[in-house]
Amino acid sequence: MNTITADVSVIRSKILEIRGNRVILDYHLAGLYGVQTKVLKQAVRRNLQRFPEDFMFELTENEWTELVTNCDRLPETLKHSSVAPMAFTEQGVAMLSSVLRSPTAIEVNIAIMRTFVAMRRMIAGYEELKKRIEDLEVSCNVQFSELYTALTELLEQKEKAEKPRNPVGFVIPKQEK
Repeated sequence: MNTITADVSVIRSKILEIRGNRVILDYHLAGLYGVQTKVLKQAVRRNLQRFPEDFMFELTENEWTELVTNCDRLPETLKHSSVAPMAFTEQGVAMLSSVLRSPTAIEVNIAIMRTFVAMRRMIAGYEELKKRIEDLEVSCNVQFSELYTALTELLEQKEKAEKPRNPVGFVIPKQEK
């Protein structure tokens, strides 16, 4: 298997979140496939019917500016490009395998699909962890509430105990000298 495709962490580092979707930019895909970005874009433009908006979209000028500003993983040549990049969702990457018909493209697609699946599993684990933390928080809040109530009752009992008591029995009045 190609060493480029074997490293899931490399692929994971290229996945960005744009418009609420996890995507990979055309530049990064071209690098993974071992082709020029121009060639990848030509292949996509020749088969636009295979890439609806939820598979692939071009970044708007504002999205591109924000990405360049916030993402330090982009090379300088890409940051100053006059053409907005294409962003491919998981389904778009899968569709690329039917457009780019090389053995490398097939291997890369398999590795990318595995990476997306691994990320979904990881996110599902985070959701489960988040739920457990929320349950613990509710449980702790209940326990703190009960503790606060018990401490308040103890404080009230102590205040009652500290009030001056009336003497029991015969009291001799104090005599003045």
